[in-house]
Amino acid sequence: KGWYRQFDGVIGDECHNFKAKCLGGIMKKLPDAKWRYGFTGTLDGKNVHKLILEGHFGPVYKTTSSSDLMEKGFLAKLKVEIIQLKHNPESFSNYNEEIERIGLLQERNDFICKLAHDLKGNVLVLFARIEGHGIPLAETLDQITDRPVHLIHGEVDVQTREEVRSICEKSDNNIILGSYGTMSTGVNIKNLHHVVFASPSKSRIRVLQSIGRGLRKTKMKDKVKLYDIADDFRKPHGKNNFTLNHLAERIKYYCDENFEYRT
Repeated sequence: KGWYRQFDGVIGDECHNFKAKCLGGIMKKLPDAKWRYGFTGTLDGKNVHKLILEGHFGPVYKTTSSSDLMEKGFLAKLKVEIIQLKHNPESFSNYNEEIERIGLLQERNDFICKLAHDLKGNVLVLFARIEGHGIPLAETLDQITDRPVHLIHGEVDVQTREEVRSICEKSDNNIILGSYGTMSTGVNIKNLHHVVFASPSKSRIRVLQSIGRGLRKTKMKDKVKLYDIADDFRKPHGKNNFTLNHLAERIKYYCDENFEYRT
């Protein structure tokens, strides 16, 4: 605390991350900081996390929304296409078991890769697991397309990621396979025309931050499409599988943000 007393102000970028213990610890050591500003495009909607952030920075003030910025022309206009894939009925004992199954379904991977190949412009395909999904997608794409394919995940060095970003800014025929961990927050590729959710998620922050990757505008681009891939493993008159319930959560987010969507 003694060392931190020299600071009169603190600014937290992507402040939804300040519920983390390490960042919270820094904030607690700044009792004398009179000016506290936190900025984010996404809160996760959980009251407990909101209270933590208000304890660090003060009351939440919402200045605008993505839909407002689209209407005013600051962001590319978004359309969400929800593609629901019907599989043979199957039961899973837990979420992880279902996710592992989804990543290894070759027919599903073929569908995603053909979709990415057919879309015009730069395409970002987001996945959750590297070996369980990202690498199989890359191997399938290599067999069906002659377009440049870039695989980005946590083990890829920063220089390579920057090279991919630079390539995509100068051309519009690339397919990027990116992990949510590396591509959902803070990556600034303006020249993205399509985003594909290859892996399901119910995290509000992950979903909205991932959408944000495609909302940057350029002189040649003023709209973006999100393809939300959902999976139906239900038996007739059976209950929803885990990831189908996650789709319902994502639709709530689209409604909350006034995003245009269709199934």
